[in-house]
Amino acid sequence: MNAERNTVVRFHYTIADQDGRTVETSHDDDPALALLGHGNLMPGLEDAILGHAAGDSFSVTLPPEQAFGSRRDDWTQRVSKKHFPKGARFQPGARLSLQTDQGTRTVTLLKVGGKFVDVDLNHPLAGQTVTFSVNLEEVRKATEEELAHRHAHGAGGHSH
Repeated sequence: MNAERNTVVRFHYTIADQDGRTVETSHDDDPALALLGHGNLMPGLEDAILGHAAGDSFSVTLPPEQAFGSRRDDWTQRVSKKHFPKGARFQPGARLSLQTDQGTRTVTLLKVGGKFVDVDLNHPLAGQTVTFSVNLEEVRKATEEELAHRHAHGAGGHSH
């Protein structure tokens, strides 16, 4: 079966930055899981996966607009420290996870004060051309429940 809209794919990936350095990989963890055609993957990566079958390995180089987006110099915000995980180390340049109403977002700390921090909301790879190396492990039809929820469910079902 080939990957197409309304199929679920399970895959490992490695992301390299524009200088060829590995910046992220799933190979030390569980593979990624995604329902195609429902906005669960960045557009360029999803387009590259379409048409491939389980067992395929391939690479795709994506410009910023098809990957992590263009960098926005004005995309900063002042946030209370209480919104960060307990024990977070507040140092300029540090990257921390921040819970937002759209889910978890990685932010870079710009300035640290007593109760607030100024953060850069851009993804660390925003504005960069990146290369994904993908090992497609599984392609299957989505279940009716996954289609209704608009995302893939892992082996244990869903937790919502």
